[in-house]
Amino acid sequence: MRRGRKAGRRLLSVHALAQDGTSRAGFVVGRAVGGSVERHRVTRRLRHLVADRLDYLPEGTALVVRAHPPAAGAGSAELGADLDAALRRLGVAPGPRPVDPPRDPSPPTAARIG
Repeated sequence: MRRGRKAGRRLLSVHALAQDGTSRAGFVVGRAVGGSVERHRVTRRLRHLVADRLDYLPEGTALVVRAHPPAAGAGSAELGADLDAALRRLGVAPGPRPVDPPRDPSPPTAARIG
């Protein structure tokens, strides 16, 4: 992407460009990341992470997410953290996401009458 803005992190780089239409994303996972199986695994993880955030982006945002070689050994949580940091740096970070209320791990107790 020659226009737009770029934010690089350790695991990935994100290019963003505001356009007309719906928001969309593309992925670049080169051979430096690993073999075919590893590249496709990284692509699937990134696709899932971006899909969760696409509706929160400004309308018409075009993203290109490029995986760096360390992404092969990273988990989804690490990739998601780098993706969120890059989106924040670009100023297209998703808005506040709804947070589930914390659950009490202890089982409910019966009230005693007496």
